[in-house]
Amino acid sequence: MMNTTEKESNYRNLDKMSVGEVLLNINNEDRTVAVAIEKSMPQIERLITATVASMKAGGRLFYIGAGTSGRLGILDASECPPTFGVPYDWIIGIIAGGDKAIRKAVEFAEDDEEQAWLDLQDYHINSKDVVVGIAASGSTPYVCGGLRAANEMGLVTGCVVCNADTPIASESKYPIEVIVGPEFVTGSTRMKAGTAQKLVLNMISTTVMIQLGRVKGNKMVDMQLTNNKLFSRGIRIIMEETGIDAQTASDLLEKYGSVRNAIEYSSVADH
Repeated sequence: MMNTTEKESNYRNLDKMSVGEVLLNINNEDRTVAVAIEKSMPQIERLITATVASMKAGGRLFYIGAGTSGRLGILDASECPPTFGVPYDWIIGIIAGGDKAIRKAVEFAEDDEEQAWLDLQDYHINSKDVVVGIAASGSTPYVCGGLRAANEMGLVTGCVVCNADTPIASESKYPIEVIVGPEFVTGSTRMKAGTAQKLVLNMISTTVMIQLGRVKGNKMVDMQLTNNKLFSRGIRIIMEETGIDAQTASDLLEKYGSVRNAIEYSSVADH
C-alpha cells in the first residue's frame, strides 16, 4: 500500500505564509484533483455500470464511511431525493458512530470491523444492493469489514479511496482509486482527498439517476418542489419544454404536483 495521503506536504512553513499565499497554494493543489480523477474514469464507469444494473433490478445504493468520508456519503445520498424525486431509501449514507458522528467525532468508531455490516442490516440489506466504501486512506477497518461481509453475501461492492493498492480496494469488486498525493496540510484528507471523493460521488449519483430516467434532456423533472425557488424553477422548465405561458405552467404544476407530470399532461393535451 502506497500511503501518499499521509506524506509530508509539498509546502513548508505554512504558519509563515500570508493569507494570499495560503489561498494560492491551496488552489494550486486543488487544480490537481480533476486531473487525478480523469485517470480513474474507467474505474468510475465500471462501478456506475454495475450499480445501474443492480438498481434496475430493485437494488439500492449504500455508502459507508467514517469521519469526512462518511459525511460526504451522507451528503450525496441526502441530496438525491430532493434533486431527482427518488425515495429516501434508494441511496443511503451510513457513517461510523451513527448519526451523532455527522457533527461530532465518535472516538474509535472507525476501528470496529464488525459494525458496518450490523449497521447495514438495520436496512435489511440484500443481494440486490450495492455497497460503496468511502475512505481516503483505503484502510479504515469499519469500511473494510463492511465490504468484506457484503462480498460474502454476494453484493456488488465498490470504493472510493485516495491511495493505491489498499486493503479496501482489494475488498471491492469495483474499486475507484483517485491518487491525489500529499495534502497542503500534512495528512489533512478533508482537503484534496475529500474534494476528490465529493466529485466522484457527484459523478456516481448523477450518472446513475440519469441512467434510471430521472432526468429529461438536461432538466430535473422529478425534483421535489420544497420551496418557492424550486417551484419557480419548475415553472420555467415546463415553459421551456412545452412553450406554454407562465400562468398555465404554474396552474399545471399546482394541479399535478410535479414537473414531469405537468409536461406529460401538456403533451397529451396538445394532441
